Formats: sequence, C-alpha cells, structure tokens
Amino acid sequence: MAQQNLFIGSLAYATTDDTLKAHFEQIGEVASARVITDRDSGRSKGFGFVEFVNEDDNQKAVDQLDGKDLDGRTISVGLARPKEDRPRRDFNGGGNDRGGNGGGSFRQRSW
Repeated sequence: MAQQNLFIGSLAYATTDDTLKAHFEQIGEVASARVITDRDSGRSKGFGFVEFVNEDDNQKAVDQLDGKDLDGRTISVGLARPKEDRPRRDFNGGGNDRGGNGGGSFRQRSW
C-alpha cells in the first residue's frame, strides 16, 4: 500500500520545499515535502504535500499544525486524498462531436 501523504493548503507564496520540510520536522522525520508550483511561471500554487517516514506522525501533524502559522499564513493540514486516475484530455480535436471544421467557432459558408 502506498504511503499516506498530508495535504497542506493556504501556503504563502514565499514558502519553499525546504521551509515546509523544516516546519513539519518538529513532528517527526519527513521523507518528502513538496510545494506545488505552476508549470509555466514557477510560482507556488499555494498548496503542497508532506510525507513522513513514520505514518503515525500524520495524525500528530494534523492535530498540532492545522490552523497554525507558517510564513505569515494560517495553513490547513489534512490527509491527502489518493490521486485519481483521470483520462488524459485530448486538445487536438480528437472527438467527433465538433464536426469536420477542426472545432473552431468559425463556420465555413457553403455558398
């Protein structure tokens, strides 16, 4: 079974992987700490994930750190939901529901 992660919400944009890890190490040994960033801009999306070496530390972190301050923001700490297997989106007009004009809003006149 996969290790249970914690979801950390309401992170300050200044929070980094290292500051997130350091904050959660007061509970126990952290296996990984990740602030999720925008792929294009590289800016934090305001949330992240923490994984403890000892899974028993998850509940302690929720109890002790939820609603506490990190980098000037009150963070929310909870158990992360498992990642869903979502079908990949096809942005290349792969569906037949758009007709034969490539899915654009411009409609060719037939006269």
